[in-house]
Amino acid sequence: MYIEDLKFSLWADFIERDFLDNEFRELIDAKIINGATSNPSIFKNAILNSPAYLSQLQTLEDLEPKQKYEAVAIYDIQKAADILRPLYDKGDDGYVSIEVDPHLCDDAEGTIAEGKRLFATIDRPNVMIKVPATEAGYKAMEALTSEGIHVNATLIFKKEQAINCAEAFAKGVAKHGSKVDTVISIFVSRVDRALDAHLKNNGIDVALSGIYNTADIYSTIKEMNVKGCRALFASTGVKDDSLPAYYYIEKLLAYNTVNTAPIETINAYVQNGGKEKALPIDSSIIQAHFDKIAAAGIDFDLVLTQQIEDGLEAFKDAFQEILEAL
Repeated sequence: MYIEDLKFSLWADFIERDFLDNEFRELIDAKIINGATSNPSIFKNAILNSPAYLSQLQTLEDLEPKQKYEAVAIYDIQKAADILRPLYDKGDDGYVSIEVDPHLCDDAEGTIAEGKRLFATIDRPNVMIKVPATEAGYKAMEALTSEGIHVNATLIFKKEQAINCAEAFAKGVAKHGSKVDTVISIFVSRVDRALDAHLKNNGIDVALSGIYNTADIYSTIKEMNVKGCRALFASTGVKDDSLPAYYYIEKLLAYNTVNTAPIETINAYVQNGGKEKALPIDSSIIQAHFDKIAAAGIDFDLVLTQQIEDGLEAFKDAFQEILEAL
């Protein structure tokens, strides 16, 4: 844990082969991070832009593009899992996440099959299979956790999504009969990026909608109290230069949670961020903010729906770009 009293974990939202051999180990040794996450966009940037992958790719020329991608990604996930394994063995997280093919987001059986296959192929106990929070995804989350597979539910923007994820995990864990670790990944900064220009024009405080939306969802997850399930705060890098780089870590500090962030965000937080608990936030404060948004004629639910759709498309596009390049 980065902050033991809060049971608060920092995970690196980044995977790249040279990084795993160097700074990743240093951050773990310094007790700054105790886990890692990946997604198709992260792997796209790593595989297509880093020379560290050239030699392995040359040995995979006879394979189909998706087989090439999986061979490379699985190698990195196994390496990260092995580096993190001592943390996992002593109960200090030590998880690394890999996402199923995002094109399967509406295919429950396909997601289940791929999740099982990836977990078996990687063959490390400290791997989380990342599943988008869609109708098909909820079925997959229940099925995977029922077999003891740790799951990272991703692309959560709405409270209803979080409730569906938590319910799926509760059912799956009950079927499995023992603890399975899960996280519900709530996306934060994308909400503010989508809204803040409109809010500023209407005299409404900016850089708060993502925080308040996340705080509301966090309280719901906490109340549901599903065994082994935590809120994870994602999309916590800052795009607005007027905000400190560590803004979305500091403003979301909460008991028994995870924040996965870019390396530069983590370094900025370690250097300058506060360590006082920030959540929960009183529901009246949250509601007052969203009442102002509604009064300005902005449909917040529609904004969130668009973010879910855009997020799925971005992961699909990134995955497709990898396959085309390979």
